[in-house]
Amino acid sequence: MSAKLPLVLAPGLLCTGELWEPQIAAFGHDREIVVVDNASDDDMAAIARRALAEAPGHFALAGLSMGGYIALEIARQAPSRVRGLALLDTSARADTPDMIQRRKDFIALSRRGKFHGVTEQLLPIILHEDHLGDQTLVETVYRMAAETGVDGFLRQQLAIMGRADQRARLGEMSMPALVLCGREDKLTPLALHEEMAAGLPDATLAIIERCGHLSTLEQPAAVNEAMAGWLARIEGPAAAA
Repeated sequence: MSAKLPLVLAPGLLCTGELWEPQIAAFGHDREIVVVDNASDDDMAAIARRALAEAPGHFALAGLSMGGYIALEIARQAPSRVRGLALLDTSARADTPDMIQRRKDFIALSRRGKFHGVTEQLLPIILHEDHLGDQTLVETVYRMAAETGVDGFLRQQLAIMGRADQRARLGEMSMPALVLCGREDKLTPLALHEEMAAGLPDATLAIIERCGHLSTLEQPAAVNEAMAGWLARIEGPAAAA
């Protein structure tokens, strides 16, 4: 293992470390990779505390969707340990009442024994229409959901619903930041990323074409290129090579 900065990766709702498999393959050959446990606690602050207890002393941090909420909370709790922050297909805002109701509906569906139906309903929302026919990608989404399980999903939803609005704190996060969004992300649209990029002191905004919400899997090469540039900003041009 070289002296490159460790990379901590936070997966999204109903996702596991497999969400980051292309990035682990690209960056994990010569740096430590830590995947955040996003399903064992039902409180965002507790998820962040668990992640910090398991993370190296200093690290680069990336999160997608729910993972972005986690990353923002980690950066709030321990800003001196986070040397770089990447926020992918996510938001700094808290849930609206409509979003909370949708989450409660999914919780009710799961408790009625229809957990599989949650992923089925989410697929056309989280994937670009061009990728809905990609059987390997669709199977990955279902596999991650199955690994998360009903209980993990319920804890995740409770944590998300109870999270704080982080917009007012963005100005305190002075580490090099990457804000990345799939052009056709329906869940967390581009405007939310423009808002975060404007609020962070040292942010680069990357827009990934022909891409929905799961950018790391939908367009891994483009995401890896953006992340390599972000890591180079933190460590110097040779670090992400």
